[in-house]
Amino acid sequence: MPTITTIDPVTRLEGHLKIQVAVDTVNGVQQVINAKATGTLFRGFENILQNRHPFDAQHITQRICGVCPVSHGLAAVMALDAACGITAPNNARIMRNLVLGANLVDSHILHFYHLSAVDYLNGPDMAPWQPSWNVDKRFDPAITATLVNHYVTALDMRRKAHEAGAIFGGRLPHPPTFIAGGFTTRPTAAGIARFKSYMNEIITFISSTYIPDAQALADVYADYKEIGRGFGNLLAFGCFDLNSSGASKLFRRGRVRNGSTTVRTVNLGLITEQVTRSWYADSSNNLHPSSGVTSPVDPATKTMAYSWIKAPRFAGVPYETGALARMWVNGDYQAGISVMDRHLARAYEALKVAQAMLTWVDGLKLSGANAVTAQVPATAAAVGLTEAPRGALGHWLQISNGTISRYQIITPTCWNASPRDDAGRRGPLEKALIGTPVKDISQPLEVVRVIHSFDPCLSCAVHVMRPEEGKKIFTLEHCHGGEEINSHDHSHDHERHHHGPSHDHDHSHDHSH
Repeated sequence: MPTITTIDPVTRLEGHLKIQVAVDTVNGVQQVINAKATGTLFRGFENILQNRHPFDAQHITQRICGVCPVSHGLAAVMALDAACGITAPNNARIMRNLVLGANLVDSHILHFYHLSAVDYLNGPDMAPWQPSWNVDKRFDPAITATLVNHYVTALDMRRKAHEAGAIFGGRLPHPPTFIAGGFTTRPTAAGIARFKSYMNEIITFISSTYIPDAQALADVYADYKEIGRGFGNLLAFGCFDLNSSGASKLFRRGRVRNGSTTVRTVNLGLITEQVTRSWYADSSNNLHPSSGVTSPVDPATKTMAYSWIKAPRFAGVPYETGALARMWVNGDYQAGISVMDRHLARAYEALKVAQAMLTWVDGLKLSGANAVTAQVPATAAAVGLTEAPRGALGHWLQISNGTISRYQIITPTCWNASPRDDAGRRGPLEKALIGTPVKDISQPLEVVRVIHSFDPCLSCAVHVMRPEEGKKIFTLEHCHGGEEINSHDHSHDHERHHHGPSHDHDHSHDHSH
């Protein structure tokens, strides 16, 4: 009989994610045979934005998440630029790229050292390293000590990436400089020089420390190059416009199926959001985001549902997003699709972006225009597409009578951690968990490693806490049953274990009831 195990919440990620897996022995290997990913909070930002002035969008949507607010600010102003029929000046385009890039590099360093590497290390006998699950830790004491030291160094490096972004963004998180038609900052020679100094230091760290550490992890845990593949479908919207039209980008738009190297086009009209297994009204099922609605229902009234995350699909197919998807679609990294490939792709991407920023910043003109005037149309419909550190991000905007009449957001984690769809197909994270070997069911660290390789951001996917959830706990639920995971079991009355350093990053979230 399978054992059903629940990790709730999964720590060391942004927001609140519940993962339930069924584990059984198949061909002599104890492994995951079924999985469910549950976003336990409701995001109401789409409804908050209705009837507001369109220029509120970039400020409000950045509050969705404190880790990747820049991506939301950029997607919002891209939609506003399109709705207003304007093009931001080159200075604005470059500074938008620089703040986005700094945030991406910051996020990648944070993810590897502070959110994921901890899964593979026996750290010092102190908080936040202990208590932890002491299983399958393969590094010898000397290498462990080196990586722990790099953990500390990485805190400084990500702070410097954060500060580099604030040079042009004004502050991070939530830079106020993104506006329709451009950017509020005027570049200075001192700011450019300081930015370049930061980038040179960060590039040295990525090249000499981050990438070698990621490669060492992949070498020691080489079996994880065969774990966590999932469907192999990868999607990228593309980002970092290199010209005013956006036709040329550092990362191209595209998608691949089943690990192919053939990159296909992305027809935005084929994107829909399914809610069969989500706590939203059935009337909103399978809608394109341009006509989508966010209409929550009482979970008790929808017995098949198990998540506040919708299920985005492209032509009915689940797609994984993230650094691996971007690098694969761009032809920069195509070694494989797995836990370790996700880590390696992030490391290489961090270097690619940091090196690009070092050249972009030289394109700023001290006397150049930073913005053009944006006039809100009475009626308009537009979309802003970019990439967050965790993957493809889209904002769909509609304006009526000069105010926002509809706003729909599909975030990377909505793609990655989505529940099953109308056809019963799992979301990418759920699929990636299938077949994961689990040595000790009471300490399913292998499951957590697969989850962390996606770097889920539940604050982007869901928001607003259910009051009845009560206290915050780390739990494992052990029970025996059939292969189907009970989608209605919300109890927390089973054996509880803290599963390692939490490092929860709760930045400026409005968890209103």
